[in-house]
Amino acid sequence: MPTRRGRAGFAGAAAPSDVPDVLGPDLRVVFCGINPGRVSAAAHAHFANPRNDFWRLLHAAGFTSRIYEPAEQFEVLHEGIGLTNAAQRTTAGSGDLRRADFAGAAVRLERIAHELHPGWIAFVGKEAYRGTFGERPELGAQERALGDTRLFVLPSTSPANAAVPWEERLSWFRQLAGLAVCVVQPKPFQ
Repeated sequence: MPTRRGRAGFAGAAAPSDVPDVLGPDLRVVFCGINPGRVSAAAHAHFANPRNDFWRLLHAAGFTSRIYEPAEQFEVLHEGIGLTNAAQRTTAGSGDLRRADFAGAAVRLERIAHELHPGWIAFVGKEAYRGTFGERPELGAQERALGDTRLFVLPSTSPANAAVPWEERLSWFRQLAGLAVCVVQPKPFQ
């Protein structure tokens, strides 16, 4: 059954986050952002900056039946989608993060994979993956896996990544959607 996780996030989080994890068992995809920005922290919601294309891309790629508002983030559990961040500390931009902000991120995501069994963990931006594993990824499916959970790297949806055209970002989201076919229907959230 999908569950809401508290402000401190999933067990093993290095420090409390201003944005709660949105997690449950057997999800199709857990989307992993780099860290909460100030707008998201103030809203206590993932990808809350109105200029961030995440929620629109999620719908356009077919992951969700409609465009969700950030405040409705727990509703995406019904669609087999979860949300977390690689680093927990709120910053004005990802360039303000330090290596120490990612301490324990790989172990935490491995625990999510082993305990909750998502089909995929998708990193929203190369920097989320690089901060977690200390290596530069290419976009797309990764050779590394966490148990049975596959890993995928998407382009960042941040307004700071506006140089990457919408259609290019959408094509990567669609590629993941094609791979992340729901094998087990998520149980309704109660």
